[in-house]
Amino acid sequence: MNHVHYLDYLGSDQNSDRPAPRRRVSSDPCLPERLPATSFLEREAELVAPKAVLRQLRRSPTPSPPDSSGLEAEVEETSGHQRRPSLTSLASSTSSIKSFGSSFMQRRQDAKSQSSWKEPQPFEVLRAVENKDIMYLMEVRDRAFHLLVRMSGGITPLLHAMRLGNSHRDVAVILLGAFSRWVNHLEDDQMDNPRTKTVLKALRTNLKLAIDYGLTKTQGSDLTASFLQTLIMSQGEVWVMGQAGNIGLALRAGTEGHPVQTADAAVRKFATRELGKADLIASLADYIANATADLLMLGAWMNVCEVLELQPIPTYYFARDDRVYKAFVERIDEHKTAVSLKLSKRLKWQLRVLRTVLEGRTTTYRNKVELLAGELDEGEGV
Repeated sequence: MNHVHYLDYLGSDQNSDRPAPRRRVSSDPCLPERLPATSFLEREAELVAPKAVLRQLRRSPTPSPPDSSGLEAEVEETSGHQRRPSLTSLASSTSSIKSFGSSFMQRRQDAKSQSSWKEPQPFEVLRAVENKDIMYLMEVRDRAFHLLVRMSGGITPLLHAMRLGNSHRDVAVILLGAFSRWVNHLEDDQMDNPRTKTVLKALRTNLKLAIDYGLTKTQGSDLTASFLQTLIMSQGEVWVMGQAGNIGLALRAGTEGHPVQTADAAVRKFATRELGKADLIASLADYIANATADLLMLGAWMNVCEVLELQPIPTYYFARDDRVYKAFVERIDEHKTAVSLKLSKRLKWQLRVLRTVLEGRTTTYRNKVELLAGELDEGEGV
């Protein structure tokens, strides 16, 4: 057979497998945009994350109370099973007996020293201030605190320390710390004691003298906050109850009532009336935020009390660290079933928001109040 035409085709250009040349791409190098710094990303995450949690709270229903039958079965099962004491538990028991014995001996020594200790005269306390006898003043603080605030010969230990000048300013600061410590460690059963009321009034006078002498310039907002705290505890019960009622009404109105703004304005007005100094008010940002948060919780719980016929949170908890928050959470947990079944949807949402935002100490009260304002005053509401 004649295959010449096949050979001619195979040798022609039509059978070439070489690719056609492509147009060369011109070189135009560029650098990608640099990612933000890690600190910026963390700051943005801390700002956005709480808001996302609050948005989720608006959509999530109130958790139902736990089933008591399951808990009872678990308790019965636990009580029916007795565990043999281990060597560790026996050792801990032995150490507990030893610690009990040592604590018993310590109490006997303390009782003996208490019987031998005699309450000093006011002039002895003033002499300790002059001599900068800090250990003696601390002993007076623990055993006879009223002597640190008593007026004797027209002067108190704090005023005496301030009049002695800069050489005794550290003594004045220590006395102020003792005042703040005493206020924050008052127990519930002590508030109805007439002697406690008398000491609070004397303490208020001491702090007001310190403010007038300008000691706040070295102490920052601690002294001013202690003064307002003592003032509210001694004479501010009516004000706290009245403002809590106003905040409760604002919470009922939802975001239109601007409860956070109302609480903040009430605290600032009270501080301005009592202090009358704009520079002191400016240094009270943390205290005002703390008091604003407490008013919101007191107002919300007052709304709960009207529905469930419960007792309000004591007013002397107001602006004392996180006492109001602890009482707020304990009462919600104690009446969890009634809160879930009988309260309105808006009030349950407000309770969840307050509890979530004010929990923990990783952020300042100012940041917490800003989050509450964004949700309770400017948010979508419920």
